[in-house]
Amino acid sequence: MKKSNLLFAAVAALLISSCGQLGFEKTKSGLEYKIIKSGDGEKLEHGDFVKFQYKLTYKDSVVMSTYGVLPAFDQVDSVGRFHDFSELLTKLKVGDSVVTYQYADSMQKTSQFGMPPYLKKGEKQMATLKIIKVFKNKGGVIGRELAFADYQTDLNNFRNKELNDIKKYLDSKNISAQKVNNSVYMVMEKEGTGRSADSGLMVGVKYSGKNFEGKYFDSNVDSTKQTMAHPLETFYFVSKKEGAIQGMLEAITSFKVGSKGTLYIPSSLAYGPQGSMPVIKPYENLIFEIEVVEVKEAPKEQPGMPPGGGY
Repeated sequence: MKKSNLLFAAVAALLISSCGQLGFEKTKSGLEYKIIKSGDGEKLEHGDFVKFQYKLTYKDSVVMSTYGVLPAFDQVDSVGRFHDFSELLTKLKVGDSVVTYQYADSMQKTSQFGMPPYLKKGEKQMATLKIIKVFKNKGGVIGRELAFADYQTDLNNFRNKELNDIKKYLDSKNISAQKVNNSVYMVMEKEGTGRSADSGLMVGVKYSGKNFEGKYFDSNVDSTKQTMAHPLETFYFVSKKEGAIQGMLEAITSFKVGSKGTLYIPSSLAYGPQGSMPVIKPYENLIFEIEVVEVKEAPKEQPGMPPGGGY
């Protein structure tokens, strides 16, 4: 952690331990907050896009954090989402930090995202935020486009880091793997002889998924590897298009009916910053053992149906 992050963490800890004495303020929704000013950075205004670091904590456990991984982005709204840090963005400048407390009772009543499953009635969670950069509409350039370009740069750098980490893991295990579409590492254990899983085709697979520590979280071939019980049915998705995590969509084009292999997928092409708690952690790289059992034409989308037909 950088020195500035350590300083912010120390300040946040001080605020937490004595928040009643240091005069936390409240938004209209009851969100408690304390802004930590830092110089004279550019002010955030309605319509701007903002880049920030974010950490969510519940009972001394970090639920989610962007520190050391990918910063987050959001658009500044004049009102903000209910009982959420976005209510405060117009009060902040670049370089500012803020500590907030969200209450379960308020979130359950009116928050558009509802209440997190781990949060119980009467409890609260803490979020800390640090503003890094703002993207404004200037000279005909749209802030959204500038923010998206900045995000893509961050994402590419982060994805390359994840792929390097996976390569180090594979080397440490003496596993010889090839990179598919410059996005996923793959070990082909059995070459199939059937139809290729080309882009746009419906693919049926048998799979088991685990993390890099070897702990299984799901399977449609072995119920003992399931975190949540479900029928052992073939999993279908459309190659390169939809219905599965991006890493599987990308890698499946190397398979044919009868192929068996293992995919090593970076989090940026899996469940990313959200993860799938409590089973898959945020920014967790994943391993999938798969077998392609069927490849067929994908059903045509019905007139008036949105792209993806409900996936």
